[in-house]
Amino acid sequence: MTDIKYQFSRRQIGALQCGVVHPTDDRHISSVAVFCHGFGAGGDDLVGLASEILQVAPSDQACMLVFPAAPLSLDDQGMPGGRAWWLLSVQRLLSALEDGRYEQVRAEEPSGIDSAREQLVETIQIVLAENQLDESRLLLGGFSQGAMLSVDTALRGLERPPAKLCLYSGCLICEPRWKPLASRLKETEIFQSHGRMDPILPLQTGLWLTELLQEAGCELECFEFSGVHTIPMEAIERTALMLTKLSQEPA
Repeated sequence: MTDIKYQFSRRQIGALQCGVVHPTDDRHISSVAVFCHGFGAGGDDLVGLASEILQVAPSDQACMLVFPAAPLSLDDQGMPGGRAWWLLSVQRLLSALEDGRYEQVRAEEPSGIDSAREQLVETIQIVLAENQLDESRLLLGGFSQGAMLSVDTALRGLERPPAKLCLYSGCLICEPRWKPLASRLKETEIFQSHGRMDPILPLQTGLWLTELLQEAGCELECFEFSGVHTIPMEAIERTALMLTKLSQEPA
């Protein structure tokens, strides 16, 4: 067990307000994990992952976990406290899937994704620079819309791909943009989880993403579970092991 004590604080990092879990002392940070929440969730929606991750696989190497709040408020959309990386219509997505308009979903390039990616990249770059680290010490993860943003950021935003990528209930979008770049993640350890009974983003939408990455030569672990649109404990445990491994790998 680690003797490292962690604390939670909030701070503005670049354009994004973030929840940050970090050691209580000033010891060197050996790795950084950034987690992006899903559409409609509050900015602190994934903060609870921190205690679960640190309890499952503690390490004697200090890490920092960052939980940025998406930039768009959904208060005027009838979702008080909800936030989004870009605006979307879940019903329009579901209708397209029900009608078999799969290419429309796969090719979807949301108008706000560039801005969201740029803001997230800025936040990540600041955190890495503050800790004298680069992307080889980065685990990037996200749930639902946050998973889509994580893929886009890994492919089109960061100067170098992240060492680890965790995608919970994600979906293939931006296929014309992502497909030519997917081989960029050949050296990235990728974990993907998706519920077989997901009513929001059906399993098939996640499998499209799996297929795109595998066809590009990427190696990934895909965990299907008997559940809905959520992050199962098995995925949290796998993420914890990936972060611990990253913290212990030679710089």
